[in-house]
Amino acid sequence: MKKFLACAVSVAMVASTLVACNNTPASSSETAVDPVDPASSEEVVTPAAGEGGVINVYAFTDEVPNMIAKYVADHPDFPYEINSTITATDGGGYQEKLDLALTAGGADAPDIYAAEAAFVLKYAQGDMAQYAAPYEDLGIDVAGETAAAAIADYTIDIGTNPDGKLVGLGYQATGGAFIYRRSVAQATWGTDDPATVKEKIGGGSGSWDQFWKAADELKAKGYGIVSGDGDMWHAIENSSDSGWIVDGKLNIDPKREAFLDVSKKLMDNGYHNDTTDWGEAWFADMKGEGAKEVLGFFGPAWLINYTIAPNCGGAAVGEGTYGDWAVTESPIGFFWGGTWVLASKNATADPAKAAAVKDIIEWITLDCTETGLQYAWANGTMSDAGTKDCVASGTVMEISNGEIDFLGGQNMFDVFVPANANAKGDNLTQYDETINGYWREQVRLFAAGEKDRDAAIADFKQQVADNLDVIVE
Repeated sequence: MKKFLACAVSVAMVASTLVACNNTPASSSETAVDPVDPASSEEVVTPAAGEGGVINVYAFTDEVPNMIAKYVADHPDFPYEINSTITATDGGGYQEKLDLALTAGGADAPDIYAAEAAFVLKYAQGDMAQYAAPYEDLGIDVAGETAAAAIADYTIDIGTNPDGKLVGLGYQATGGAFIYRRSVAQATWGTDDPATVKEKIGGGSGSWDQFWKAADELKAKGYGIVSGDGDMWHAIENSSDSGWIVDGKLNIDPKREAFLDVSKKLMDNGYHNDTTDWGEAWFADMKGEGAKEVLGFFGPAWLINYTIAPNCGGAAVGEGTYGDWAVTESPIGFFWGGTWVLASKNATADPAKAAAVKDIIEWITLDCTETGLQYAWANGTMSDAGTKDCVASGTVMEISNGEIDFLGGQNMFDVFVPANANAKGDNLTQYDETINGYWREQVRLFAAGEKDRDAAIADFKQQVADNLDVIVE
């Protein structure tokens, strides 16, 4: 989604100038919407000034600034002014502005900055990694605190620099599950029980074999198993054994290459509605108003809260498909999206500022107490909407109530905590956003019969060679 895989946090009660951020798609084909002012791509949010100086925050939505504003409001003795610059990601605007600010340094340099999954590797491990301060340099006990908070390994892997130092953590957990319609499962198999549906689709098997059998059974009843091929892409992409770039060369992992066959199989057998994620037809399937009703979608908790729920056609049980959903384990472990919080080396030059940045980052990502962001967010007390969400800390989710009406009262944490543990983060590159777009375009042309397999692969390689500084063989 080019936008913003993270969940929305509203803290309007903190400052009237803060607004809840929009959750929108994160692929390069979508248009980013400025979270503060649709007519402008930039906004500066400045809570009351402190006596200690200024902490500069750079973000692509107002989500992280809102969290920090809440922290400041809850800590009236906090001595710093927070100067938050929000720039939307469309057209590369956010990355361009952030890169310029990091390289320029000085008083206006970012102290805290956010990076989403689509480009976080650039800042944690890639071209801009040299500007990120190791968390340990802020005074954070990395090994002790990540273990105590039960942070999923994939988020740590992604936020670890080439020297093995942790430089970024997410504040949400985005391990993926299969999110399905209870009524479609009931009509097909006579039950909507998550354990039975897990068995039917091969949840946890590491194989798609049972999933295709389920697709046939659903088809016989007049249903699709997913909305479009994109609903399977994220599970396939993020479960691959290797990334797009290996030793500076383009690499097509066999599991990612197999997406050609997956997409064509869905198309040729009528297993889906051939929608494109983030398109109107995709949203229609969430309401049950597509060409045929579909069983479900692969995704993390944010997909439930900020995409399916707003597009289900209702706001209470019995309206649209609200309450007609459940989650169960995916056949293959994966994650999708997320936002990582980094501190710049600029922040560590002043010990007092480093301590303040440490306190903010710990409160956002590692604090397991009932006064931390993690607990409030998991239990729905962070936002006026009362939205419960999957957070970075497995420890917090274990002591929180993840039951939501939208899932028919199911405790989503029972599924998403192990899903986070099953995700992997060692197959990403800083070019993923761009390369994924090229690959999915060619896969769709192949599935539609407009190109043969060899031509699709050849054209994909040519696009990479023409546009990226990557060796293509």
